[in-house]
Amino acid sequence: MRGWMGKFRSLFLFGALAMILSGCGVDNLSALKPKGYGAELLLDLMMISIAIMIFVFVIVMAIYAFVLVRYREKKGQEDVIPKQTEGNKSLEVIWTVIPIILLLVLAVPTVQATFDLADQSTQGDEGVLTVEVTGNQYWWHFNYEGEELATSQDLYIPTNERVYLNMKSSDVIHSFWVPTLAGKMDTNPGENMNTMYLEAYEEGVYWGHCAELCGPSHSLMDFRVIAVSPEEFDQWKEDMRNVDPEAQPETTSAQEGQELFNNNCMSCHAIGGASMGVGPNLTNYANREKIAGVFEPTKENLVDWIVHPDEMKPGNQMPANLVTEEEADKIADYLLELDHSEVGKDLPTQAPDEE
Repeated sequence: MRGWMGKFRSLFLFGALAMILSGCGVDNLSALKPKGYGAELLLDLMMISIAIMIFVFVIVMAIYAFVLVRYREKKGQEDVIPKQTEGNKSLEVIWTVIPIILLLVLAVPTVQATFDLADQSTQGDEGVLTVEVTGNQYWWHFNYEGEELATSQDLYIPTNERVYLNMKSSDVIHSFWVPTLAGKMDTNPGENMNTMYLEAYEEGVYWGHCAELCGPSHSLMDFRVIAVSPEEFDQWKEDMRNVDPEAQPETTSAQEGQELFNNNCMSCHAIGGASMGVGPNLTNYANREKIAGVFEPTKENLVDWIVHPDEMKPGNQMPANLVTEEEADKIADYLLELDHSEVGKDLPTQAPDEE
């Protein structure tokens, strides 16, 4: 009896934990709250799969319960063996045909969705946006083809328009995933380039992750997709094209930081244009919601990141102790003044660690 109660308590605790965890999540980081065409297709497939599994589970448990009750051992009939059913063609046909039907119910919409998500019929058409996505350890770069501009960590897209992503990697295999907008797609090193598309239904800031184990800081490889209206997107592109990398900052500390940045950081980073170096493009850096994709955007964290990137994000390629903390403080002042566009600032957002 005591052993049975222990098992019951364990089952109860696991069940309660499952119910509690099922309530966790962030609106803009959940595949169960789709706000894009691809994510909506995938949710429909998940619901079909769950419905089939529930149907099978209920039928099996009903048969199981019936057998337990109907054929249980009764007093005085300990040696009685119930009538055995073997070679019943009707039963064999039933339990062969039903799984085939269930597989077809799942397979047909799955195949349709697979071809739909792989559709590239409009890519290259006039007015259709294509972005080249490059996965790096441990950050993302976005080059807007034909637009002569680029960003890192923040991908801006227009709402209700299909945006194609041509995806590759500069080092190891990564996987691009924005759960609320679409499924995931691997980015591979070499010439092999995968293509997918995003289509956001409404404005918002959607969080994405690398979904392929790619090194010690894989879990810190976050990014944002910022969906704005087509008019605001055009304004954002104009703002980015008008960025002057040589523009003089307002404060004396930031001016000194700009000089330090040009002397120590420009060999890897870029401001303005569509270039990608060893490190991220830092245009409009002050608008980022996280430092290095995951840390709170405080000046203290930024200084620590500039001086000790290896401690904050192990395995990344940014050299440590390239400048002193005093110099890093001035570079941070400069970076925090790189605010070139108001587009997207008023959008509500919830970071993964703010649930």
